[in-house]
Amino acid sequence: MNRTQDTPDDSAFNSPAPDRFEAGGTGPARSGAGRTGPGRAARGGAGPGHRESADATGPPRAEPVDGPSAEEERGREPERLARAALARITEPGDAVVGRWLSRVSAPTLIEAIRDRTVPGYLDLDATRLAGYRARLPYLDPEADLERVRALGGRFIIPGDIEWPSQLDDLGDSRPIGLWTRGTGSLRLLALRSVAVVGARACTTYGAHVAGELAAQLAERGWVVVSGAAYGIDAAAHRGALAVGGITIGVLACGVDEAYPPGNSELIGRIAEQGLLLSELAPGEHPNRFRFVLRNRVIAALTRGTVVVEAALRSGALSTARRARDLNRHTMGVAGPVTSELSAGVHALIRSGAATLVTDAAEIGELIGAIGEDLAPRRSGPVLPRDCLEPPVARVLEAVPANAEGAPVESLARAAGLPPEEVLQRLYELGSLGFVERFGAHWRLARGARNTSR
Repeated sequence: MNRTQDTPDDSAFNSPAPDRFEAGGTGPARSGAGRTGPGRAARGGAGPGHRESADATGPPRAEPVDGPSAEEERGREPERLARAALARITEPGDAVVGRWLSRVSAPTLIEAIRDRTVPGYLDLDATRLAGYRARLPYLDPEADLERVRALGGRFIIPGDIEWPSQLDDLGDSRPIGLWTRGTGSLRLLALRSVAVVGARACTTYGAHVAGELAAQLAERGWVVVSGAAYGIDAAAHRGALAVGGITIGVLACGVDEAYPPGNSELIGRIAEQGLLLSELAPGEHPNRFRFVLRNRVIAALTRGTVVVEAALRSGALSTARRARDLNRHTMGVAGPVTSELSAGVHALIRSGAATLVTDAAEIGELIGAIGEDLAPRRSGPVLPRDCLEPPVARVLEAVPANAEGAPVESLARAAGLPPEEVLQRLYELGSLGFVERFGAHWRLARGARNTSR
């Protein structure tokens, strides 16, 4: 498959939930977000021992609060273990399982699948049940959890303090849980994050732009999120890492796998300096469907998505469409009109589905804090002659750009002004260094002559 990355503001939502992006931006949260039920525990705080505090002009601040007790953590272990098992027997984005988990707990669901005692109200067809049961003999969630812990990772689930609740906008297709590897709180890192995606077989121009954008974003305190694939993804990750920034790689395989193999060193650096995450259990390998489903997590996790290069059929466009559907900002970087790899981005911009951006300042203005992350106003240089009053400028324009110059009478005819006024304006221009007298003639001063027209 010809993929991209192979294949979204603290200001994005007006939600009272403390771990939402800050209020005031792309639009309200979707009505299905943040639901709780037997299988969807209420959200936690900002991170272990911290609570987020947001104001209207800046990102949330972490303030110390009491974290969950050891007893509370132990009480969540059966749910975590069951969700780890579900991650093995289901594929990412399984909306049927998502609907079940809104009504029953994960342990109850696993038991029902194992015993074929799924309640009728869950509306489970025999074919789907058989598919789940086919993977039951290979389940060992304890070993999966231990395998990830040995790598310095963890398995986070809805209701955990580290769970980024913007993923709830995916509704029934939100992840059952996320396997992570690396340092830092996923929830806090995702609060100020932006996705940079694009073509896998990118051009030199695309790789350069992606790296520059990622480096600029990292220097402004943004976390760069991408898919760790070849091309634009790799360039974005490397750009953030090069300036000491943090980057998140969302994988279509287990976090213990390095795919693609050519990016194994890069993926290792991301795990050390940033964070790797995946819906897939340890040891799972990617396929084309998992790449596409992975893109929805990238779109939902971040404040906005920037597409650097994408052909008309590109996985990066699926990430952009997901971001748009989730009310995240979608942005695009223009490329040469002759480049097939920019045709998809141009189509997004032309249709109004994406906003044209050229640097990190413009990206930050769209997805950053209201009134603070503003891009500088762009304008051309102001030249000294731009400040001249119109009559003075007319006389200056009448002075020929040659060494002999012209007499006052000739300049008056060319400027369409009385000779007396022209003479007065010439002396003003002489004081400013634009012209000089040359006998009975007036000519441009040497510096003005070299930069005249």
